[in-house]
Amino acid sequence: MTTLGAVFRPQLAPERLRSVCEAADAAGLEQLWLWEDCFAEGGISTAAAALAWTERLRVGVGLLPVPLRNVAVTAMEVASLHRMFPGRAVVGVGHGVQDWMGQVGARAESPVTLLREYLVALRALLAGERVTTDGRYVRLDDVALDWPPPGPQSESGVFAGVTGPRSLRLSGEAADGTILTAATNADGVRKARQLLEEGRQAAGGRAGASHHVVVYLLTATGPDADARLRAEVAAEGWESVPDLGVAGDAGAVAKAVERLAEAGADTVVLQPTGDEPDPEGFVRFAAEEVRPLLA
Repeated sequence: MTTLGAVFRPQLAPERLRSVCEAADAAGLEQLWLWEDCFAEGGISTAAAALAWTERLRVGVGLLPVPLRNVAVTAMEVASLHRMFPGRAVVGVGHGVQDWMGQVGARAESPVTLLREYLVALRALLAGERVTTDGRYVRLDDVALDWPPPGPQSESGVFAGVTGPRSLRLSGEAADGTILTAATNADGVRKARQLLEEGRQAAGGRAGASHHVVVYLLTATGPDADARLRAEVAAEGWESVPDLGVAGDAGAVAKAVERLAEAGADTVVLQPTGDEPDPEGFVRFAAEEVRPLLA
């Protein structure tokens, strides 16, 4: 069965997060996803708060930009989330928006190399390994976590938020799952799955491992939904992507979710438009109206 989630967009002030989390938890939403967009809100701090305010909601961070974060610090913070809230945190990392990385003096000359080194080191640290590495960007000398996540590594897997072909192959090779942006339609999901599988094969098939794909779905509902969706697509420069996003009632949204699931998405996360007037109502809509319509 496809997992359904929703996004708390960082255009909302951090003090709005609690009411959205509580509404999502009460409505039975499966997942709430947070973003660490520069220069809005911290991904780990908001995730910890969201997990503490809720009882069963899974909280995803999609994504942490790796140029901003030493991999040991990320491992410490992610491990703490997994130990305090077992089975409820999902964390993704990625290149970050390069213009933003340049603003803070953290832009890498080779983002793909950085992400590869980072994924390998982060997964090893979270697996409880002692790591020494001297890469182009990631350097660790006999580092191990005192408190790695308990249980199998599949429960604390690292996701990569990526877009281009090289990065998708890398995610298939070195990550446990992949996060695809809302600029991805069903055909894009199928193409991403092919590239991820190429990466998995390059890594020897990753025997016994499944690769989980999360896809954001730009979603507008309620009054002026069509106009709001068109405006968001235009603002993002996505007009050339056919069949992108969905506007309408729960039935229309459920059909759009199913199209992405049939193309290879394991989790579909409804991404409200930036001008969504009722974030609490949006997560209730996802859980109470869309979820029952999904197979």
